[in-house]
Amino acid sequence: MKTILAAAALALTASGALAAPEKYTLDPSHSQVVFSYQHLGFSTTFGMFSGFEGEIMFDQEDPANSSVSVSMPVMSMMTGWEKRFEHFMSDDFFGASDGDMVTFTSTGIEVTGDNTANITGDLTMNGTTKSVVLDAKLNQATGHPMKDGQPWAGFNATTTILRSDFGVDKFAPYVSDEVEVQISIEAGKAE
Repeated sequence: MKTILAAAALALTASGALAAPEKYTLDPSHSQVVFSYQHLGFSTTFGMFSGFEGEIMFDQEDPANSSVSVSMPVMSMMTGWEKRFEHFMSDDFFGASDGDMVTFTSTGIEVTGDNTANITGDLTMNGTTKSVVLDAKLNQATGHPMKDGQPWAGFNATTTILRSDFGVDKFAPYVSDEVEVQISIEAGKAE
C-alpha cells in the first residue's frame, strides 16, 4: 500500500496537483471515548463520553499531514451511577460546571504502518494541558453505504493517562492513577 501511495504522490507531484487535507466532521452518534481505572484492586470501573464535537483534516495520501481537534463537555461524562457522576463533578475531582470542556488538539502525526499512526497532541482537562500520544488505527476510509457514498472514515485509538497530571487524583494510589482510554470515532467529509 505504501508503494501505491508513493506512486500516486509522485504522479500528482509531476502534474503539480498535490492533494491537501480535507475536512471531515465527527459523527457524534458513532464516536465514543471509554475510560477505565482500577478501584481498590477489586474491580475495573468504566465511564464514557459520547456525542462530542470535532473535526479531522484528513490527508489520505499523506496521513502525517492530517490533524484532529476534538472537544467534549466534562458534564457529558457517563459513569453508570448518578452518585459517582456527582462525585466526579464535585470539588474532589473536576469541580465542573456547564461549559467546562475536555479538548484534544493534535500537534503531530507519525505514520507507523499502512493504517496505523502515533498521534501526539495537547490534552486539556481540568485547566491543565499535557502532551499525550494516541496509538491510532484507520479502520476504513470509503464511501458511506447509507449516505449516498459520502466519503467517510473510522478510527480507533488508545492511550493511558495519569489523572494526577490533571489534578483529579483523589484517593490515588488506592484508586489507580492510570486511566486507560479507548477511542472510536467516525467522521464524514464536510459538504
